[in-house]
Amino acid sequence: MAALNKVMLIGNVGTDPEMRYTANGNAVTTFRMAVNRNYSGPDGERREETEWFSIVTWNKLAETCSQFLQKGRSAYVEGRLQTRSWEGQDGQRHFRTEVIANTVQFLDKGQAAPMPENGDAAESMPVPPDEIDRAEVKDA
Repeated sequence: MAALNKVMLIGNVGTDPEMRYTANGNAVTTFRMAVNRNYSGPDGERREETEWFSIVTWNKLAETCSQFLQKGRSAYVEGRLQTRSWEGQDGQRHFRTEVIANTVQFLDKGQAAPMPENGDAAESMPVPPDEIDRAEVKDA
């Protein structure tokens, strides 16, 4: 039986990315993303609703997102859903579903970002600002 866990989002970064390092030295960056949906209600009136997502990026992609994404910027995020749980100080079980991103595209024009030469490249090459809407950064 085949299985698929894939998420694709286009929206606005809702919080400045926060980068930290794990005990093993791996970079991890998290940020929130707002995705709007416009629709007509039963009365014909136009409505908009916003869904918020927690995004997690790792390693080179985490460093790139931390450096170039900011609150209010547009981005395309592709990845998978993962739910984690923990016990809070109050003794209650807490759950959080996050998007573990493996691709982030910066959609705002004029926002410069590097693009790796290959999936595990240590160095990156700059992307001209007029090509940023086509620039894609992937994490292996």
